[in-house]
Amino acid sequence: MSKCEQCIIRQFNALKSLTKDELIRISSCKTSKYIEKGEVLFNEGEMINGVYCVKDGVCKLSKLSANGKDHIVRLVVKGDLLGQRSLVSQEPSNLTAVALNKMEVCFIPKSEIINDLNQNSKFSMDMLQDMAIELKNSDNVKVDLAQKSVKQRLAETLIYINDHFGTTEEGYLNIILSREDYANFVGTATESAIRILSQFKKEGLLSMKGKQIKIEDMANLKRIE
Repeated sequence: MSKCEQCIIRQFNALKSLTKDELIRISSCKTSKYIEKGEVLFNEGEMINGVYCVKDGVCKLSKLSANGKDHIVRLVVKGDLLGQRSLVSQEPSNLTAVALNKMEVCFIPKSEIINDLNQNSKFSMDMLQDMAIELKNSDNVKVDLAQKSVKQRLAETLIYINDHFGTTEEGYLNIILSREDYANFVGTATESAIRILSQFKKEGLLSMKGKQIKIEDMANLKRIE
């Protein structure tokens, strides 16, 4: 098991503000585990009682709407922290986290994080800043849902995945989402997402092999309205 004070992943989140002694203390009480693709890390309404530091892999955060449909809020990647909002608010998780590929995560108990929030003002400020950025991104998503067409939102989702996660040697997007996932990401019916993806393929904007998608014409995909 790697030691927190030697782990490069902490440089991507608020843990970078902890002192060496604080990191050594956390390292002695954290637990590390692997999460398989499709496995639930935690469910909406569950008390998490700590934070997860994502060491490797990607998961989707989703929320169940009033009509019983999942809406994917965002993708969580290597270096992100999960559960800090629930920890600070002392409320159950507002979202469900499901692994999109094999993940490695470290779980840090609530008591340790609360202790550092009380003792280390730089750590507290960095944690607040991370949550403020999440809130800003959430506001932007709400505006996009209200003002942009489903086609535009789906095109932007494909571009986002391409830009943030890259492609395979064959040029396919590294992150494989189901058609239902794409629909849940942009707030539409699965049938609509399938129809729009087929239209994009017909127009030469992308090609598909099973669930794999390759962007063929980035310039025109960015022009979708």
